[in-house]
Amino acid sequence: MLDIREIRRDPDAARAALARRDPEAAAAVDRVLELDARRREILPDLEALRAQQNEASGAIAKAKQAGEDAADAIAAMKEVAARVKALESELAEAEPALNEALAALPNLPDPDAPPEDTTIREVGEAGREGKDHLELAGDRIDMERGARTSGTRFAYLRGDLVLLEFALVQWALHKLVGKGFEPVIPPVLVRQEALYGTGMWPDPEQQIYALAEDELYLVGTSEVALASLHAGEILDDVPRRYAAFSSCFRREAGAGGKDTRGIFRVHQFDKVEMFCFVEPGDAKAEHERLLAIEEEILQELGIPYRVVDIAIDDLGAPAARKYDCEAWMPGQARYREVTSTSNTTEFQARRLDIRYRDERGKPATAATLNGTAVTWRHMIALLENGQREDGSVELPECLRAFGAPAELAAS
Repeated sequence: MLDIREIRRDPDAARAALARRDPEAAAAVDRVLELDARRREILPDLEALRAQQNEASGAIAKAKQAGEDAADAIAAMKEVAARVKALESELAEAEPALNEALAALPNLPDPDAPPEDTTIREVGEAGREGKDHLELAGDRIDMERGARTSGTRFAYLRGDLVLLEFALVQWALHKLVGKGFEPVIPPVLVRQEALYGTGMWPDPEQQIYALAEDELYLVGTSEVALASLHAGEILDDVPRRYAAFSSCFRREAGAGGKDTRGIFRVHQFDKVEMFCFVEPGDAKAEHERLLAIEEEILQELGIPYRVVDIAIDDLGAPAARKYDCEAWMPGQARYREVTSTSNTTEFQARRLDIRYRDERGKPATAATLNGTAVTWRHMIALLENGQREDGSVELPECLRAFGAPAELAAS
């Protein structure tokens, strides 16, 4: 959520920034200011009327105590009470309307966020073509039985592919612990407030699985649970850095016919996610730090990739800026997204009321950032880039100490 005080202080700057994302969002600033102005008009009037109520109440009590006629004071009291009730009713409508209008605004984009996707750099030798991960894995990725059990876009991972996944997860977590991240296994079922706090609710694209009877939702990323870890708290120290392993669930509504082969776009997958709470002034540097970690992971795994600065009109509502790392996939002969990292500035923390103590010891809203460490798409890239002519796959040496085999036999 944006800071209404900042919008009020410089509405033209807010309109101009939001216009870069969406002209409709820029126009919505006027509605927010209108509701805010009305609310600010009501509050002092209401306070003055309540003071009059107290005075009238005192006058009635004093008149009765003196045995005097209190009719005039009672009439004045009733008149004031009616006006108080009317203003309270108006305020009860204005405040939720303001909150709703403010919550509908996306984050202000970073001034450096580009108007279109921009490749920053390419690393490694891309261009190779070959079999895709499904051909290489064979029955170690069992889509047929997954569909029979749960429907399309579900899979059983089997055999040494499971050992590869857990080696990848363990290796990534150990790396992140060495960089100051605390490992976490978070809940994968959350309340609506947690989704709202991260800017993922409402869900117009209908990507979230709901358990209606329990008013709980399956997370599409552990970012949701991690953001709420300190909801309503004042942190005595920042930065706080977390690395969470979880299964993730996405309905992939609207993705019919897109990436239906294999495990690139499925309803359930595992991921290690990075999440940070920092001072707002440190957020840009922290964003570059997360990107550097994502790149380090890809480089040590020997996966060719490129870094893309995401277009401003393709940013999710909470993000001020976002980088994607796209791995070269020989089975598709193109780059595909494997990680992303977003700087969400104070947008999420303001919704979740997460603060830290600044240098003066006063509470201030924190900034939050997120980034993918490893996911199933890393395994796709490992299979396809490690394939040999005989159909076997060579795996990175760095994973072997964590239980990964040296190679996967040809399927």
